[in-house]
Amino acid sequence: MNAPLTDGAPLDVRFNSIDERLISALLAPLRLWTSPKFYGIENIPQSGAIMLAGNHNLYGGLDAPLFADEVQRRTGRVLRGLAEDILMVVPGVRQVLHRWGAVRANRDNCRALFANGEAVLVFPGGGREAVRRKNEKYALLWDERTGFARMAIEAGVPIYPVGAIGVDDAFDILVDADHPALKPVRAVAERFGFRWELAPPLSRGIGPTPIMRPERFYFSVGTPIDTTPWVGSPDLNAAACEVRDLVRKGVEEEIRFLIDERSRDSGRTLRGRLAQAFA
Repeated sequence: MNAPLTDGAPLDVRFNSIDERLISALLAPLRLWTSPKFYGIENIPQSGAIMLAGNHNLYGGLDAPLFADEVQRRTGRVLRGLAEDILMVVPGVRQVLHRWGAVRANRDNCRALFANGEAVLVFPGGGREAVRRKNEKYALLWDERTGFARMAIEAGVPIYPVGAIGVDDAFDILVDADHPALKPVRAVAERFGFRWELAPPLSRGIGPTPIMRPERFYFSVGTPIDTTPWVGSPDLNAAACEVRDLVRKGVEEEIRFLIDERSRDSGRTLRGRLAQAFA
């Protein structure tokens, strides 16, 4: 019998017709606004335990749901995202995330999902990558994290690198968490136990407003990285570092591919897409 997940999360998640219609309706405005393009979804198998590792864009949750929805539409698989603790402690939010596949990011949950043959979605940069600073556009802020690689090696599952771009160009960061003017606010926040590194930046989109510019979103899934050569390695630390670096290189390659594709896309902006529609 598979081990239960923490926080009361369901081990098996399958969308019914109501779920699918609700998700489609909720994402419809974002799809219309960003006209996302997807590459390499066909690389994702329709069954079997796998890991997908990608980059967070600014404000993380803006584009990830579109990617997860596209994978579900085209493969029938519900991606099981490993979510930050800060999301899982919010009543109501936690239940919604559970219903649509996400679980708290920890090793026991990851092991249980792999044992159940699930497709696990991870963002090694975590929340810090989603609240990036001014000079960090499309940067992978993974530091020395190897937990995701360890889990994949332990289970012997392949890791699919996933690249995503769009959101970082849809906003201009005005003030980020490192701004000197915020030092007094930081001191107070940290006194109350808030992790200041996760403080989101203040940004603008269209003109001076916070409304996101209608930049097209792009997603790409690369070829899988086989972790079985490292299974049983006598030095798991070194093995995890090697796999992490391979995955990071793979994600960076997918990001470069998308930036190149975008440079040739006349429909990158809303104006370009309207011109195409009425040509």
